[in-house]
Amino acid sequence: MGNEPEKFKASIVYLVPVLASMLFGLLCGTLLVKPTPSSPPAYPVTPISQTTTAGSAFNAAYFVILIGVGAVVIYLLIKYRSRRTLTFLTGFALTAAFMLLSLVYFSELFSRFTTVTDSLPLIIALSAVVTVIGDFVVFRLGGKASDVLVLCIGGALGVFLGANLNVTTAVLVLAALAVYDVVAVYRGPVGKIADSGLEQLRGLSFAFKDIQMGLGDLVFYSLLTGTMFININLAAALFSVIGILLGSYLTFLMLERRDIFPGLPIPLATGIALGLLASLI
Repeated sequence: MGNEPEKFKASIVYLVPVLASMLFGLLCGTLLVKPTPSSPPAYPVTPISQTTTAGSAFNAAYFVILIGVGAVVIYLLIKYRSRRTLTFLTGFALTAAFMLLSLVYFSELFSRFTTVTDSLPLIIALSAVVTVIGDFVVFRLGGKASDVLVLCIGGALGVFLGANLNVTTAVLVLAALAVYDVVAVYRGPVGKIADSGLEQLRGLSFAFKDIQMGLGDLVFYSLLTGTMFININLAAALFSVIGILLGSYLTFLMLERRDIFPGLPIPLATGIALGLLASLI
């Protein structure tokens, strides 16, 4: 997370977009609920099986490396002023995300009423329309409409990932990303990207009043709530939402003294703690 040069004062109002993104994600998550909590992932998102702790640890490292490489690439493109290449890559990534999420959620929705095979042409057509509209809003319309869309993408993508990770893998992934976030903000590419201005990363960040937040923060918050909702129960998900909001407010308090502060460690720590606590009650 980062704040603008003007004096920043933490307020509960800054939690509104974070809450909205997570609630939208949980709404999407109702379409991804498994027949039983132990059912295998419908859409495998990890390179190897999650059935062992070693496998979960490897998958956590995989996510961190993937995100780290992406951040380095973005930083280098910004540093060497390769604006056209940066726009192309972010456009490609967002287009793929729009299409993937649309296909997944429309498929799950239509499967409630008919077979996916019978409705496949309609699913593809609707997904294409959503993708075109999404790209138009982000890269042509911009402004508040783009920010709202980023909130929705963050929630939907995070829950999709969380629905396809077991609890052990999700906790290890989020713990590893929290550590990475601290290093990347203060010693790595994320801090340098923030210094150059997150507003130039269309679709990968959003602005709300005096703060700017990366899409990644929203995705990983919803990854946690989605994991709790799909693999445990709604109560665990709601407690993790409360934990993330509490941690986010504490992070905003830190922003009163610093221009930039990692957005993952505190919210994920409080979210995981409250979510797991609720699962034991």
